[in-house]
Amino acid sequence: MNHALTFVLILLATAVLVVVACRLLRLPVMLGYITVGVLIGPHALAWIPDTPETGHLAEIGVVFLMFSIGLEFSLARLLAMKRTVFGLGGAQVVMTLLAVLGCVLAFGLNWRAGVALGGVLAMSSTAIVSKMLVERAELNAPYGQQMMGVLLFQDLAVVPLLIIIPALAEKSGDLTLTLLLAMLKAAAVLLLLLVFGQKLMRRWFHVVAGQKSSELFMLNVLLMTLGLAYLTDLAGLSMALGAFVAGMLISETEYRYQVEEDIKPFRDVLLGLFFVTIGMKLNLFSVAQNFGWIMLLLLGMVLLKTLVLAGLARWLEGDWGVALRSGIGLAQAGEFGFVLLTLSEQRNLLPGPVLQIVLAAMLLSMLAAPFLIQYGEAIARRFSAAEWTNRAMQLHQIAIQCMANSEHIVICGYGRSGQTLANFLEQEGMHFVALDLDSANVREALAARKNVVYGDAAKREVLMAAGLMRAKALVITYIDHHSALAILRHTQALRPDLPVIVRTNDDTHVETLKQAGAAEVVAEIIEGSVMLASQVLLLSGQSLNRVVRRIQEARARRYAAFSGYLKTVGRFSDTMDVAQPRLSSVLLRADSAAVGKRLRELHLHTYGVEVNTIRRHSLRNARLDMETPLEAGDILVLIGPPEALRKAERSLHAGAVKAAS
Repeated sequence: MNHALTFVLILLATAVLVVVACRLLRLPVMLGYITVGVLIGPHALAWIPDTPETGHLAEIGVVFLMFSIGLEFSLARLLAMKRTVFGLGGAQVVMTLLAVLGCVLAFGLNWRAGVALGGVLAMSSTAIVSKMLVERAELNAPYGQQMMGVLLFQDLAVVPLLIIIPALAEKSGDLTLTLLLAMLKAAAVLLLLLVFGQKLMRRWFHVVAGQKSSELFMLNVLLMTLGLAYLTDLAGLSMALGAFVAGMLISETEYRYQVEEDIKPFRDVLLGLFFVTIGMKLNLFSVAQNFGWIMLLLLGMVLLKTLVLAGLARWLEGDWGVALRSGIGLAQAGEFGFVLLTLSEQRNLLPGPVLQIVLAAMLLSMLAAPFLIQYGEAIARRFSAAEWTNRAMQLHQIAIQCMANSEHIVICGYGRSGQTLANFLEQEGMHFVALDLDSANVREALAARKNVVYGDAAKREVLMAAGLMRAKALVITYIDHHSALAILRHTQALRPDLPVIVRTNDDTHVETLKQAGAAEVVAEIIEGSVMLASQVLLLSGQSLNRVVRRIQEARARRYAAFSGYLKTVGRFSDTMDVAQPRLSSVLLRADSAAVGKRLRELHLHTYGVEVNTIRRHSLRNARLDMETPLEAGDILVLIGPPEALRKAERSLHAGAVKAAS
């Protein structure tokens, strides 16, 4: 039997099952790979032995991870955030390393192990933190910017640590000389690669791309990545350092985005294997024996990293509430910590029992990270009066700016789509309030005298302050599925009759959003396709009226509002705009006269009004059934002239419907 194939099949089958489970539970996939390693490793089911060959494959996974970091390296981004990156980020890494070193010396361990362990625990998880910030629409918040700046420096700090840790393991007596020689060697290699490599890299990629062969291009990317990793390995440095340089060189060329897309499958698969090997190192028996030490290290690491970063952020940035949220968000261990831990193990810097305790504590901290980030605001409020004050002042400012508004449109997000919508509303003389988390956007809008305020639309109190109870409609203009669902939940609880329009990329989440209460979901890809088809028809010689009709039919099939308009456009043919049909949403209360009646019994057509659709939690946008009894909480979307709509709404609430005179 081919044992190698058996191992691969076991690894693939287990990985697929566990990763699917992580996706369903909305946990980081990285934790799924680690779980796979724990289950099938030599210390648990022992389906796969921890062989040197597996370790070599895992090392290649780290190579591709560092290559991706180098590919995303941006000098402009560093300069734009230099105070946060180099000031706060640099101080966090140094202070955490020194604090861990002090604790290690207090427990009687070697100071070299302390430096290595300090570097390991100074790292935080870029994958988990960035994912959570994006999902919670907090990437542009002050604490989000602080966290990303610190994470960016940590990514850079891995490079010197990859040089320092092997030097610490050298047996020579003069460590200072060893470190100095390692740094000089690294500087010489990097200088050679960066000065001469950049021009050669660009010219060589021109030659390869000129052959117009995707296979050749992919082979060249692999050659550059592994080739430079091999060169730095020959020079006595780490392979990961060479891969980082390769990524930096390619990032300066016009082929960066194509390379990033091509390398992604290799990186993800091999990086997954790396995390599997990390899980294989965990000895569950040792974890059970040292559970008390593991929990002590976990608690100590979380508290230490929180207090260090919060204190530094408070000192450098000045806002204690924001600083505390940043510290809580970066209290976990990171994927680069595993890279440095593996390197420390290979160089015999950490004893076996200590390695098991550190590894288990790191894994548990990463499992706790999503919960810490989710409840970071509540924790910060509890310990920071400034956070309460800042939040209250923010809501007060929003309420003051929106107090005079009534029958207005609440726009969630003031990016390009939000600004275009606001311009349309202004042209129609309609009032709006826009909420945005990009402080630069808000400042520019206020300078242009636009009614835009800083606030997170996914929070209930912010929506209330923006006048949700007095609004005419709400529009979510940014594409964030999780944030949109949060807004819809709040709106359904506070104003179930308020029409909510949601923007999205495609049809993926349309049904979910409608189930959550969206009146309409506008998919950009569909709208783009409709306009593309209209241009093709026009330029192909079709009449303008026919093209417009086709566009209306396409939208009628998708949007209930257009469907109702097409049904009634012939009937309402007044040329005056005031008499044109429009939509109105009516929420049936428990005491409304229409409750318990069927649609046919209402005789709304006598007013010149038709029911466009009914919105009900159990019957959303279904076909209209004239025999369906109406219930309290139903939302009837009516279409007709304004005066007819007012009469129909009064009759639905006030009493028996009488024929219009």
